[in-house]
Amino acid sequence: MKTHWHPLTDRCGVLAERGSPWRRFVALLLAALTAAAVPSPVALAQTSAAPAAGAPRTQVFQLDNGLTVIVQTDRRSPTAVQMLWVRVGAVDETDRESGVAHLLEHMMFKGTPTVPEGEFSRRIAALGGSDNAFTSRDATAYYVQLPAERLPEAMRLEADRFAHNTWSDEAFRRERAVVQEERRQRIEDEPQAQLYEQFTAMAWTEHPYRRPVIGWMGRLQTLDAQTVRDFYQRWYVAANAALVIVGDVDVAQVRQWAQATFGQLPARAVPPRLPDAEPPQRGPRRLEWRGRTQQPVVLMGWRVPRLSHPDADDAEARDALALVLLAGVLDGHSAARLERALVQGQGGARLADTVGASYGLAGRGPELFLLNASPKAGVAVEAVEAALKAEIGRIARDGVTEAELQRVKNQWMASEVYKLDSTFAQARELGMNWVLGWPPDAGARLLERLQAIGAEDVRRVAQRYFVDDQLTVGILRPQEGS
Repeated sequence: MKTHWHPLTDRCGVLAERGSPWRRFVALLLAALTAAAVPSPVALAQTSAAPAAGAPRTQVFQLDNGLTVIVQTDRRSPTAVQMLWVRVGAVDETDRESGVAHLLEHMMFKGTPTVPEGEFSRRIAALGGSDNAFTSRDATAYYVQLPAERLPEAMRLEADRFAHNTWSDEAFRRERAVVQEERRQRIEDEPQAQLYEQFTAMAWTEHPYRRPVIGWMGRLQTLDAQTVRDFYQRWYVAANAALVIVGDVDVAQVRQWAQATFGQLPARAVPPRLPDAEPPQRGPRRLEWRGRTQQPVVLMGWRVPRLSHPDADDAEARDALALVLLAGVLDGHSAARLERALVQGQGGARLADTVGASYGLAGRGPELFLLNASPKAGVAVEAVEAALKAEIGRIARDGVTEAELQRVKNQWMASEVYKLDSTFAQARELGMNWVLGWPPDAGARLLERLQAIGAEDVRRVAQRYFVDDQLTVGILRPQEGS
């Protein structure tokens, strides 16, 4: 359900968090890569769109007001991507503010004193570009794709919106109704989404990750305009934002434009962030949810460590990297272990129509390692749950092969190359690295670290973390009459 850091987004959308991070590129990998003769991770990460000799590909600088600017040159087409990242998301909300970060993202399209509602997108379109935004648990991002020569105008519009967003109470009530309808379509009418929402609320009892990014419906119904305005004033601070530019640009010129636009924003302190402690789990948790569905779903999650920094070299960091490889071995391709055992029925009966494994690796909060499956018709959910646990147990007992690990590592290497085909993907990764407090080249550093993770590391994490005391299970069953 949760994937690495690669969002699927729509206009003013909540970050989509479903699917396996491996399947997006596995078809290309099978054709292009083998376990032999693989270039080094650093070479793979530097193969595309390099700038002139001697110049660093990515440059980072900070304006006097604290706003970070990240510029990455890619001259393959005369276009540019501008992303404004704000280090604020659902994780920064209180219970009373559930859904505020996402609703504020909607309100940011409602205009400023000099740019009326709807005019921002119309002007971007007139420049030959397109714009959008998304909200996640950890951040909010606004982005524009347009001809590189039009970048100064986009910067002026974005800086104005960031600093001078304004709207009436009536506009707020209209947009709140839009978000409520979005929630009905994405959550209320989707039994699997309901299960995931309830599952998350049970897996985390105190941490803000327990709340949905879009907010609870009951809280949305009572949310008032002033609460959203206060949230905007508190968190939309220059020192809490990063401007990411990727494309056919000159770094020195971008610096001048950024200083002339975002550099004019006032300097204010970022509010202190209180630590969000999650009490230890001391036993299994189970949830059954009934919904209008024809097929049950099994969702299992174990508390596991996250990676605090790509250069971290402690035991938890090594375990986090091993968990990445474990997820790939279980659900990296059509011949992965879960697919073979449960869907194809190799070595036994076919138990499931779909299976999945995912691990987020990094975030501003805690992580879960997730397994999910949809049982085949006539197969009990308990049998599928036991089979999922058995696959983890098999790895804990017998380990994995070096060929399996190399295949997963190759997939990561390839993803580092393929993402360079998209300036948007480059900007998105640079922005998320900044949100996490990671360096711009975190991807290449992670590739280097993964090379040192071996089969015994994967076996160790399978033994250590997949115990019932850390397990949360959610079952979706068809409700009567569905």
